[in-house]
Amino acid sequence: MINRDLFEDLFVLEVANNHWGDVNRGLKIIREFGTVVRYNDVRAAIKLQFRDVETFIHKDFRSREDIRYIKKTIDTRLTQDELALLVEGIRRTNCVRMATPFDERSVELCVELGIEIIKIASSDITDWPLLEKIARTRKPVMVSTGGSSLNNIDNMVIFFENRNIPLAINHCVSLYPSEDSELQLNQIDFLKHRYPGHVIGLSTHEYHDWKNSILIAYAKGARTFERHIDIKTDDRPISPYCSTPEQIAVWFQAFKTAREMCGAPGTEKHPSPQKEVDYLSSLVRGVYARHNLSAGHVLTTDDYYLAIPLQKGQLSCRELLNDQVLAEDVSQDAPLMVESVESLYNRDSALKKQIFERGL
Repeated sequence: MINRDLFEDLFVLEVANNHWGDVNRGLKIIREFGTVVRYNDVRAAIKLQFRDVETFIHKDFRSREDIRYIKKTIDTRLTQDELALLVEGIRRTNCVRMATPFDERSVELCVELGIEIIKIASSDITDWPLLEKIARTRKPVMVSTGGSSLNNIDNMVIFFENRNIPLAINHCVSLYPSEDSELQLNQIDFLKHRYPGHVIGLSTHEYHDWKNSILIAYAKGARTFERHIDIKTDDRPISPYCSTPEQIAVWFQAFKTAREMCGAPGTEKHPSPQKEVDYLSSLVRGVYARHNLSAGHVLTTDDYYLAIPLQKGQLSCRELLNDQVLAEDVSQDAPLMVESVESLYNRDSALKKQIFERGL
């Protein structure tokens, strides 16, 4: 799809409701993680969640404190002006502004506040009125696929492809937290094969370490990564699936290690480093005369043997061809040099120079 670069190597740091309805706490989270992003020199989005309580929760249920999701939504509610302050805080960190809207009015708020990428939660992958509203913004979209059927994912992908809207697709296990044995990272292979042209990512909630899953996910081809974030304070505990700034720094460094170890894209041959070429050249066998040879003699396999070391200016097994004509006499056990034969290697100065630059 278009604008792949928008999602490539993008980290999504999910604030969710960890501001707890306190705009100052939210700004502190943004500042601390913005500093970690800048220090580690990575590209990241800080993501908020938008819910319009008046339309999102039925009026008869807004006072139901026994329903955890409703209670938390009410308790962490921010005004539009407060959300605007958080979005401006994200902009000041030079991070990408990103949000998950859970209702149509919140989609409009994404547009009003200049949100750059819209995230669709796993729970909303079949909320077609919401998807229609999001599509009309023409903004790039990222979606998580936790708990979704293949048919639902296919339909959603086709929906955004038909509208030519950039789409990144995250493998996600919607268990908070997730055990390592529940990550199902092979699904990254499946998504890459089924939806070529889309950036595939990993939205992850494991809590034992911040290295292994990203190492494996990157090697499998995931190129965008999402985690929930929070900061330590005296008044609020951190959920086990959330990452502190220190843990996110470890995550970023693991990503850099994975990228360095994987090297060039798996779609092309990477250029070999010169020190690797030089090392392997030292193991190449050189051509040596089996017996005395005279100028004008036509070489056959009975006339030479191959052995290490390869010497500077000596022909190697790579250049050797039968029926080459000797240009000079060669003594028994002496190396056959590039000048010893009538060939292109002798006549072409560039090729000749390469042969004299290698070997012992």
